[in-house]
Amino acid sequence: MTEDIAVTDAADRRFSALPQRPGKIVAIHLSYASRADQRGRRPATPSYFFKPSSSVAASGDTIERPAGTELLAFEAEVALIIGRDARRVGVDEAWAHVGWVTASNDFGLYDLRANDKGSNVRSKGRDGYTPIGARLITASEIDPGGLRVRAWVNGELAQNDTTAGMIFPLAQLVADLSQHMTLERGDVILTGTPAGSSVVVPGDVVEVEVDAPNAPGAPSSGRLRTTVVQGEKGFDPRVGSLPAVDDLQRAEAWGSREAAGLGADPTSGLSADVRAKLERTPVAGLSQQLRKRGLNNVTIDGVRPLHPGKKLVGLARTLRFVPNREDLFDSHGGGYNAQKRAFDAVGDGEVLVIEARGEAGSGTLGDILAIRAHARGAAGIVTDGGVRDVDAVAAVGIPVYTAGAHPAVLGRRHVPWDADLTIACGGTTVQPGDILVGDADGVIVIPPSMVEEIVDAALEQEVEDGWIAEQVAQGHPVDGLFPLTGEWKERYLAWRAER
Repeated sequence: MTEDIAVTDAADRRFSALPQRPGKIVAIHLSYASRADQRGRRPATPSYFFKPSSSVAASGDTIERPAGTELLAFEAEVALIIGRDARRVGVDEAWAHVGWVTASNDFGLYDLRANDKGSNVRSKGRDGYTPIGARLITASEIDPGGLRVRAWVNGELAQNDTTAGMIFPLAQLVADLSQHMTLERGDVILTGTPAGSSVVVPGDVVEVEVDAPNAPGAPSSGRLRTTVVQGEKGFDPRVGSLPAVDDLQRAEAWGSREAAGLGADPTSGLSADVRAKLERTPVAGLSQQLRKRGLNNVTIDGVRPLHPGKKLVGLARTLRFVPNREDLFDSHGGGYNAQKRAFDAVGDGEVLVIEARGEAGSGTLGDILAIRAHARGAAGIVTDGGVRDVDAVAAVGIPVYTAGAHPAVLGRRHVPWDADLTIACGGTTVQPGDILVGDADGVIVIPPSMVEEIVDAALEQEVEDGWIAEQVAQGHPVDGLFPLTGEWKERYLAWRAER
């Protein structure tokens, strides 16, 4: 059922949808899988920030975008209102402490986000930046895993997800927070937003609704309505830092670089044109060009391909295992560990590179994780450890380079520890964003800043080597041809100038 509860201070309509003015509002950074995938990172545990109760607004109120700013973003969320105090409650009993759920909109001003450094004090704590309502749904009458949250901008559906898609269930958030503080009646927990959050401008109308479509009577919060208006006042540089935006903030506020009108990421180091060139350039040729420029330690040694005929090209994402220690495996090896997070986060055209210290005495992945990487569009997997279910992994079709097959599970030799950091794989340092190229000769690591120079030089060398091979095949001795010197070099340059 839904409830209309009068606030104690009836004169303050900001809290008209709540049982009382909340003592605290706690919000989670990332909680939905769809949003985490959009951001390219999945947290292992929830993290939080506070919003002041002065930021609460009612349905029908306006929200101000301050003068001199551009990135005001909406975030449709399920709000939990605590019904009875909770302190150190377990997950199984946590939901009984939630009195009501309703819709909320966790507005944020990305122009102030970087300087807030994760606290969101200024970017999300402004007056009116937490609309809540319009009505409450009694928590005891609905399944916390069956809630739906939707948002509309000017009548067009922008967000649509359910709590079944959350990385951290609602009850877990209540239990976790209660470990650290007493959740008191009236406190509000904002439970995160799914994919689809984006930027709104003055004149836009944002509506958010939370409902339980499969519960008896399909209870709903009704639509929480907020209109964006332009503020007349900006910020005083004499008393604090000013708003500032860059392309990273624009991309995250809009939801993607494409939505922000920024095009492909210029720092990715791998345009479609460069990728196509790498696809047709042998690793041996790339290695030669890197060596000419003083880079000798760029091959991932000791790994062989499961598909020698397939080319590997992609940007590195990294995963690190540490040597197994039983107590650490108990704390880090189970649940949604670093290994699972890495395979869930690897993206289209990326290569997951795994540091296993050259220890092939257990598997570092099996067929299920290979299927997950393939479904995510990954370009391949490189591990200096072992692979389990090697025939099944090979059958998936994704390029995999490994130190060998081994039937043992991860915990025999390794603890999955962390991801997206600089690692060592096959004796070579690999950083996230490095470019990996592999063929039957092995795998090489190319710094992004050098890739265009390296691939163009390698392709030119391929032309030269092809011409030399033709001369040798016609019976000429290699002296003077390989490498080109004197008359032979002049002949080649003349031939090349004609093409």
